[in-house]
Amino acid sequence: MLERFKVPEEDRVYIRPEKMRAATETVFKSSGLSDDDAELSADVLMLSDMRGCETHGVSNMLRRYVGWYDDGELNPKPNLRIIRESDATATLDADDGLGLHIAPKAMEIAMEKAEKFGMGSVAVSGNKNGHVGMLAYHSMMALEHDMIGVTLIAGDALSAVPTFGAEKRFATNPWAYAVPARNMPPFVFDIATTQVAGNKLALAKRVGAPLEDHWIANIDGSSMVGNPQLPDDRSQYHQLPMGGTREQGSHKGYGFMAVAEILSQILSGAGAAFLNPGTMCHWFCAYKIDAFTDPEKFKDDMDDFLNGLATTPPAPGHDRVLYPGLPEHEETLLREKEGIPYHREVVDWFRSISDARNLGIDLA
Repeated sequence: MLERFKVPEEDRVYIRPEKMRAATETVFKSSGLSDDDAELSADVLMLSDMRGCETHGVSNMLRRYVGWYDDGELNPKPNLRIIRESDATATLDADDGLGLHIAPKAMEIAMEKAEKFGMGSVAVSGNKNGHVGMLAYHSMMALEHDMIGVTLIAGDALSAVPTFGAEKRFATNPWAYAVPARNMPPFVFDIATTQVAGNKLALAKRVGAPLEDHWIANIDGSSMVGNPQLPDDRSQYHQLPMGGTREQGSHKGYGFMAVAEILSQILSGAGAAFLNPGTMCHWFCAYKIDAFTDPEKFKDDMDDFLNGLATTPPAPGHDRVLYPGLPEHEETLLREKEGIPYHREVVDWFRSISDARNLGIDLA
């Protein structure tokens, strides 16, 4: 994550991971989740925080989920059903359950099918606010099974315009791949198909970080430049596709957005999100490596590949070359040792909800 998005040092409160995990589970249970689903949901948020992906961790997301439960927009005890199935595929109805605990179950089904048939793919519909948290969590589930995991999501709330567009047609429509290696940290590629993840904009506002040119657009579709400030009202700006402008390749980000929409929304039977408001759909795929090649050789080859990337001579002004998953792995090791740096405002929120619901949360 860019330095600008990190919590300012003077506002940091370091919390032990086990303390925050227990507090997060308690909050989920207070919203009506079962013990198992609360534990699974907390696990998704905590892995995000441990890897430094704070935009999709406890800070930004937990209070949003609580609000959705309080407003009746999420079903705390959904009946997850398979509504269409073949040997290697399935479509699930999530019954308005939170994606944090629906998505891992969908990936489990995809992996079970991949174990038998070499590949497994699962589409999930039936969600209003099916936010899955950090996509990498669900893709990374495949790593310990010598599989490659892929996760895509699309749907409401709409935030982004197509290239040359002046009206929102997409969410940030992210993709995540996870690929195992032997000794090197795994390759984990998790990105929004917009210039910047939507949650990063909210995080930038909290920490007072500046925005870059061409990250967002005015309501007429024109790109914002000149140290733009994020409007308070989301209806007053659009997010731009990865690339920002056509000259910088925004048509590529636009194309990736569209693919996520097709595989997640349309293939699951929900239709495009901008034509069917209030839906959020997911797509999961697992590839069993030994269906294609020897998994031991594959992991050795991945080590050679990733080590070759990490040891690439750096360009002037840069210390080293990174690959997707390496800095997150290193951040996890650091946070296991030092704790997770939360903004003091987040700690205050936990105190507030603990008092309001008499939860007895202690983060000290």
